[in-house]
Amino acid sequence: MSLGITPSQTVGPYLHIGLPESRELVPAGSPGALSVRGLVLDGAGEPVPDALLEAWDATGRFARSDTRDGGRFELVVVKPAAVPWPEGGLQAPHLEVGVFARGLLKRAVTRLYFPDERDANEADPVLSGVDPSRRATLVAVPDGDALRFDIRLQGDGETVFFAL
Repeated sequence: MSLGITPSQTVGPYLHIGLPESRELVPAGSPGALSVRGLVLDGAGEPVPDALLEAWDATGRFARSDTRDGGRFELVVVKPAAVPWPEGGLQAPHLEVGVFARGLLKRAVTRLYFPDERDANEADPVLSGVDPSRRATLVAVPDGDALRFDIRLQGDGETVFFAL
């Protein structure tokens, strides 16, 4: 008897049931801690109410947030330092961000760059390799006492995602 291949299954829609949360890469109030808030939107621009985001820095620390209340998420992070590029030079300070959502067979991976690192962002080997018209989808924007980083999964203004 031979067994068939198990069919693929997309992620969700029940990601936050029983999911341990770790919204903080560092505890709120820590020196340098800042909030990153945003929305996860689908191809039609509608909020995705049950996505999961993971953000991690080069040291391996990570934070996780599900979306609720109309696709909103919030993470508490600290801006990492620039990190070496394997081929020489430095990468701008950034966070890796993974997005899990219904309809995806695996996570979509993007980067969050910091808006106060203009020169480093311009020299970053990954960001500078992205079409100039799409780079803004990877740079958070100041929003009061936080940074705003919206993620659009498809369509007009789609966030740049990377194949890993």
